[in-house]
Amino acid sequence: MARAFGVTVDFLIGEGENASYDKETVDRINNIQKMDEGTKNVLFNVIDTYIQNFKTKQAFVKG
Repeated sequence: MARAFGVTVDFLIGEGENASYDKETVDRINNIQKMDEGTKNVLFNVIDTYIQNFKTKQAFVKG
């Protein structure tokens, strides 16, 4: 079953390191890890910007 879904048995039973992440997210992270440092830095800067924007919006909603 794990092979059919492209995940580990640990993932299926909720005990794997990445069990809380969906396969698409894990695949993207794995691909990013293979990139050169410059490209990773650019991607992480973009991601960090979106995360900060999200957190700021959440703070205003709660406030």
